[in-house]
Amino acid sequence: MYEFDSRVRYSETDAQGRMTWLALMDYFQDCSVFHSEAVNLGVEVWTDAQKAWILSSWQICLNRMPRLGEQITTQTWAYGMKGFYGYRNFSMNGRDGERMAYANSVWVLMDTKKGIPVRVTKEISDAYGLDPQLPMQCSERKIMLPEKYEEKDSLVVPSYFIDTNHHMNNTRYVQVAMEYVPKEFRTMEVRVEYKKAAMCRDVIVPHVTIEDPRVTVALCAPDGQLYAVVVFLKA
Repeated sequence: MYEFDSRVRYSETDAQGRMTWLALMDYFQDCSVFHSEAVNLGVEVWTDAQKAWILSSWQICLNRMPRLGEQITTQTWAYGMKGFYGYRNFSMNGRDGERMAYANSVWVLMDTKKGIPVRVTKEISDAYGLDPQLPMQCSERKIMLPEKYEEKDSLVVPSYFIDTNHHMNNTRYVQVAMEYVPKEFRTMEVRVEYKKAAMCRDVIVPHVTIEDPRVTVALCAPDGQLYAVVVFLKA
């Protein structure tokens, strides 16, 4: 397990002084990056090896959002590696050990030059180490799309959405999708399935379906190909 301590910053909160979903996801993503750096398998190492861990799916569950100024500990650990897949849990806890949020995620180790998945070796698995899987009700990795949807205005991927893998960062898909969630909708779980990486200046066409208790946002290319599917669920 890898963990780091922090305090909820003003820049990470919403109008009610609570951490935003985007900030929560950034903490989890950063924690996984820190874990890789700590075991000498960081961004620079993978870049030199022309490989990268690519996120395939998220399931993030919320008990409550931390508030401005709260002391928090963010944790992550790998619980399985098989074939070219890696499986990772996350948890965000309060000072007293209260689990505020937790997540399951599936990753694929990719050869970035050839654009194909590669097997996770024993050396890689041993470097990260494996801990017990977090007890939680895991959803299916693949998300079923509703038959009916409303097509929204298209948008262009800006340069500041691009990360070290040279495509749109994982959390930015959720940031875009959240614009279509009704204000009165209290999101307690977010699921994401990533299909195709969006690049700088790519055009995204959101397809939105609101069916209580869920909001589904399919982020598509103009030709209908999927970049990602994001689902927001109530409690």
